[in-house]
Amino acid sequence: MTFDLSSAPIVRLAWERGLNLPADSLVMGADRTRITHPVEAAELTFIRLWDQAILTGPAAVLDAVAACSDDELSDHALMLRLTRDFGGRGHGTQTLYYADDLPVRQPAGTITVSHGNPEAVALESLCPPDDVNDVGLGSLPHKFTLMGTPASPEEDAHDAGPVATSAYAEYQGLLARMGTLVAPAYRRQGLGLLATSIAAHEALAAGLIVQWQADVNNASAHALALSTGFILAGLQTSVSLQSQHR
Repeated sequence: MTFDLSSAPIVRLAWERGLNLPADSLVMGADRTRITHPVEAAELTFIRLWDQAILTGPAAVLDAVAACSDDELSDHALMLRLTRDFGGRGHGTQTLYYADDLPVRQPAGTITVSHGNPEAVALESLCPPDDVNDVGLGSLPHKFTLMGTPASPEEDAHDAGPVATSAYAEYQGLLARMGTLVAPAYRRQGLGLLATSIAAHEALAAGLIVQWQADVNNASAHALALSTGFILAGLQTSVSLQSQHR
């Protein structure tokens, strides 16, 4: 088991703070009816976190979607239709995974790990823009990049390029929000799993619980989460609002 439910209150507290909810809103054992909380923000956010549902957004938008069930609010396409009059633009539905302990994975041979930003930027230049945008390495300051080995003994080891980067950002001082990007030529070789494991263990050593988010349609990201040892805990559906009235 890679997540002890005794750690769940820490995850709940991080979301409570991040969503500006009243204190103790997400305390375990509290009323499990959906929490609806108005905020002055240009975004409507619905979260399912274990047995709790949370909906936040401008009051006028909350009123417009109040009759919807939790299943309906989990549907990104429906959320877009519901917020059409408010200029809704989708961020998709993300599945949420967590881990507070993970198995140690040893590389097959010697590896070089870079902590620099230039190596991560170089890796992004090798990847499709959609992948780069989905992972968002630029917003994750703690980076761990696996550097490839030279193609032949005659090549200088310094010519080795980046093959995979996993990175994280602290959230509310409690969670490490992670993302992993692998160069297309090096995918399906276990490098994403290795990079993710390295970054996750660094975050755990820093006293953080690790969070993995993956678009519901991204099968490879889900497979990586499960292979690393994360457990499924919920989902997040978000829609940005351009205006509160058409």
